[in-house]
Amino acid sequence: MHFQAYHTADLGQLHFLVTGGAGFIGSNIVEYLVQHQAGHIRILDNLSTGSLDNIQPWLTLPNVSFIEGDIRDLSTCRRALEGIELVSHQAALGSVPRSINDPITTNDVNIGGALNVLVAARDAGVQRLVYAASSSTYGDHPGLPKVEDKTGKPLSPYAVTKLVNELYAEVFSSLYGFHTVGLRYFNVFGPRQNPSGPYAAVIPLFIEAALRGKQPVINGDGATSRDFTFVENAVQANIRSLLAPGIQRHEVMNIAVGESTTLNELWSYICTIVGQQMAPFYQPERKGDVKHSLADISRAGQLIGYQPAVTVQEGLALAVDWYKHESLFSVPS
Repeated sequence: MHFQAYHTADLGQLHFLVTGGAGFIGSNIVEYLVQHQAGHIRILDNLSTGSLDNIQPWLTLPNVSFIEGDIRDLSTCRRALEGIELVSHQAALGSVPRSINDPITTNDVNIGGALNVLVAARDAGVQRLVYAASSSTYGDHPGLPKVEDKTGKPLSPYAVTKLVNELYAEVFSSLYGFHTVGLRYFNVFGPRQNPSGPYAAVIPLFIEAALRGKQPVINGDGATSRDFTFVENAVQANIRSLLAPGIQRHEVMNIAVGESTTLNELWSYICTIVGQQMAPFYQPERKGDVKHSLADISRAGQLIGYQPAVTVQEGLALAVDWYKHESLFSVPS
């Protein structure tokens, strides 16, 4: 994928660490930094959910290095941060259902691991750390659109871990003067999002179904809505946040498109792109799921100049092209 430029600084003099850099969002951030010739790009990933395939094209470049390691180990975090100025912390165990099935591992990675990264980055004198926060932090707060300072109670162990990330980051800012930026992602999708496994996200599952001519499964009545966000928008937010001048405290902001799409609409869009028409199969709603989610993105616009560059429908077309090109799904003739 070719990204437009979201920076004006010379990246050639800067050293970046991307944790979870072999994962979905992380590898797209790495790709941006490679395209724009960053001075050095270090990738830290334990490959539990990420894949070497996602970063293979760049591992032989002189300005890219890879550490296979786990953020749950503080010494690994310290080694990964040597000589690093800017950190994009994407390593985490995603998925609400996964956290419900295994809250302990989700907690160990998302809270214990994130704390290790914070401590190691603070001690290494990092200039800026941007981390993946989550729209799940809004919990049961009924208000729409979601505004950063109005949150409810978390509805899943995953949501608890992402809330705790923000609390730790705020405390590090006030106690140690180590200021970070949390990006509350809203349902990010796009190239390199894994379509397989028990915790696959809805869009790759829908694309797989459409390309194979199979009925998709929808949890609930299909009226559930999300602010689906193409991955380039998340990459933009990371780059702008890493390089934004004048951030003098911990900041949290929504990263989304600012539009809501129901699951029924989503399936219809994908069918149109693929040239397929088929009714979904409906089953009961999942535990811990929020019915509707829509972001107010004005704060990100004010703080870092964020403006979503790719709409949902444009992003879906790009994602379908990528899945086809990667031959991840067999397409009936």
